[in-house]
Amino acid sequence: MMNSPKSIEPLFKPFEFENLKLKNRIVMAPMTRSFSPNGIPGADVAAYYRRRAENEVGLIITEGVLIEHPAAGAEHDVPHFYGEEALNGWARVVQEVHEAGGKIAPQIWHTGMARQKEHFPDSDTTPVGPSGINFSGEQVSEPLSVQEIQDIVNAYGQAAANAKKIGFDAVEIHGAHGYLIDQFFADSFNKRSDEYGGDLVQRTRFGVEVIKAVREAVGPDFPIIFRFSQWKANDYNFKLAKNPDELKRFLTPLVEAGVDIFHASTRRFWEPEFEGSDLNLAGWTRKLTGKPAITVGSVGLDSEFMDLLTKGQGSQPASIDELVQRLEDEEFDLVAIGRALLNDPAWVTKIRDGKTEELTAFTKEDLKTLV
Repeated sequence: MMNSPKSIEPLFKPFEFENLKLKNRIVMAPMTRSFSPNGIPGADVAAYYRRRAENEVGLIITEGVLIEHPAAGAEHDVPHFYGEEALNGWARVVQEVHEAGGKIAPQIWHTGMARQKEHFPDSDTTPVGPSGINFSGEQVSEPLSVQEIQDIVNAYGQAAANAKKIGFDAVEIHGAHGYLIDQFFADSFNKRSDEYGGDLVQRTRFGVEVIKAVREAVGPDFPIIFRFSQWKANDYNFKLAKNPDELKRFLTPLVEAGVDIFHASTRRFWEPEFEGSDLNLAGWTRKLTGKPAITVGSVGLDSEFMDLLTKGQGSQPASIDELVQRLEDEEFDLVAIGRALLNDPAWVTKIRDGKTEELTAFTKEDLKTLV
């Protein structure tokens, strides 16, 4: 580390947990880019990830990649994680990242009821979910049958097997933000009366089966990261767990199923999760499970991503002093950077070398290219 100010040293300490060894505590957050025509990531996608590895990102978590299921995707040009062409494209990504000294994990994903039929006029595939309830609270499709659920669980397992075979360093399961796994967690989407419905713990069953299938596919030593959130894309104030006791009951079955690291998604990392404590969601997760936790949410920027979507408002670089202090206090173990890394592949090295005056603002235009 070159002449780094003491204040940022915690960010650049190596991290090691079982078989995952990282050069620092910085993670590239998964961000949908939709630059993979027909689901095939090309040389431009490989170069995009390589640039972050060249600039010392400790762990890259890819944009969400679709498991093999006809209703998995909600948008066009999101990369697939099945089929020879797509997997060859991802093998090239892994090779490029490894050549640059980086580590990388795919985020395997099914969007569930987020799929909108009007986005796929040439497809008669309907969105699927635990009860067929969409983000507006309307039932628009039939609830998944138990056999259909098992088929999707198996598809997650196959995606994880693909990740290990290609040479990825870990795999992340997307269980956040109101997508399929999270739809089973949330009582607003899950009205089932069978073994996949019920109270908060009972509603973890689908997620637990996915984690177990992934573990069986990758073996005991391959790191599994699980991303979850309280908020949903249609309800930013939603809470699966309203207090620490509920959070512990929710997380315990996921730990027992095989999660190694939790990625606790929040919109603003500095906000306390529950009254009476300054701990954020990652902090509570680490405290309650004893597992390493990744924090995320508007790191390094002065406004959140939703401001861009609702107001067209960009974000300016912001201090990371509070983040570093919380990391030093061991509130969490790793820090995921989203938009700051999306528009500037050299964000990490600029922070490391004290070149904060070279940090750039994030704007809507940054979503249109692979910098």
